[in-house]
Amino acid sequence: MKIAIVLFNLGGPDNPSAVRPFLFNLFNDPAIIGVPNPLRWLLAKLISFRRAPTAKAIYAHLGGSSPLLKQTVDQAQALEKLFDNEDQVKTFIAMRYWHPLSDETARSVKNFGADRIVLLPLYPQYSTTTTGSSITEWQRAARKAGIVAPTSAICCYPQETGFIEAIVKDTRNVIVEASNKGNPRILFSAHGLPQKIVDTGDPYPDQIKLTATEVVKKLNISNLDWTVCYQSRVGPLKWIGPSTDDEIARAAKDGVPIVVVPIAFVSEHSETLVELDIEYRELATSLGVPAYYRVATAYITPMFISGLKKLVNKALKEIKEADNPEILYIFSGAGSKICSSTGSQCRNNEKN
Repeated sequence: MKIAIVLFNLGGPDNPSAVRPFLFNLFNDPAIIGVPNPLRWLLAKLISFRRAPTAKAIYAHLGGSSPLLKQTVDQAQALEKLFDNEDQVKTFIAMRYWHPLSDETARSVKNFGADRIVLLPLYPQYSTTTTGSSITEWQRAARKAGIVAPTSAICCYPQETGFIEAIVKDTRNVIVEASNKGNPRILFSAHGLPQKIVDTGDPYPDQIKLTATEVVKKLNISNLDWTVCYQSRVGPLKWIGPSTDDEIARAAKDGVPIVVVPIAFVSEHSETLVELDIEYRELATSLGVPAYYRVATAYITPMFISGLKKLVNKALKEIKEADNPEILYIFSGAGSKICSSTGSQCRNNEKN
């Protein structure tokens, strides 16, 4: 049996000339800007034009391109190696806003002749703007490519054991180092969302809290000082908070060292390597924070990759047991709940 595992990720420009079209694809996504076309297209053109110089300056710190594709390839290869030869398992990558895009990947999966397909987002916490958007785009691309193989989509895994263990291991080591500078405050920093998206029922901040709470529980450190905060705010809209900037300022006022844990990212990219490692570090220094530390992402940590394999195995089991296989959304958080058909059910099942 041929099994295709499609890893979803955001994507990133692979050279400076790709920055503007990458931004256009991002802001032309109806999950990001919910106005109808042609207005959304026009807004995407305007925003990408205005933001391109700033974004190019950010990627200049990284050699002019995003490392996200290479890291995703590394994760895909590490995952594929964990499967035995009983079935022919092949991993594929579908980026949302830059190559390889879903149409390219769907054609490759079609040519592979997959009998079963598992969609694996590299977003541990579900949001309509990330996993939801990627699955919607994949369904369109799969129909266009003529894919009919039974498909299972892993919705989210905010408390998956391997993912949590990977964060706990590195966080514990950094806390020990930071403790030499005082009693550190742990900032679980996640990419932010506009408040209006959360108000529609998006479960992202709730799942971020699930992950942070589980990490704190597994750390098992008495009187641990920690909070959840959000980074990467852009534009004039109200965003969910507190912001990472504000929490850094609060830590400076309280005179405590900081340990930043990128709780929503599983690979390194501009939000970690530039925003956290350069911009926020400079902010912390300028405000007088005693010390600033950052925990690495899970990346290809063996326990994290093993956790992904368990999720894939569970998804394959659900396909096998389904009477009428279709897209299945599998929750691997509290209760490992499952819902099928539409993403609307995915938003609230975790709380039920």
